[in-house]
Amino acid sequence: MSDLQAYITKRKKDDPKFAEGFEEGYLHFKIGALLKQARENAGLTQAEVAKQMNTQKTAISRIENHAEDIRLSTLEKYAKTFGKTLRIELVD
Repeated sequence: MSDLQAYITKRKKDDPKFAEGFEEGYLHFKIGALLKQARENAGLTQAEVAKQMNTQKTAISRIENHAEDIRLSTLEKYAKTFGKTLRIELVD
C-alpha cells in the first residue's frame, strides 16, 4: 500500500466526516482530471476550448477544477471540441 493510500485509509478511519465525503469528492476530482487530460491530449489550451465553446477561459478552468456540478449538455459540448463523443456508463 502506498503512503497516500495508507494516509487515506487512516484518515477515513479517524475522521467520519472525511470518510463520508471522500468518495464523492474523489469522483469529482477524477472527472475534472479526465477532462483536462483530454484537452491536453488534443493539444488545446483552455482559451482555445473556451473559444470553440463560445464561453470564457474561466468557465473551462471551473469545469476542469470544480467538476461537481457540470451539466450533461456542457460535457457533451466539451467533448465535441476535441471531436469526441461523450459516453456514460452504469457499472456495478
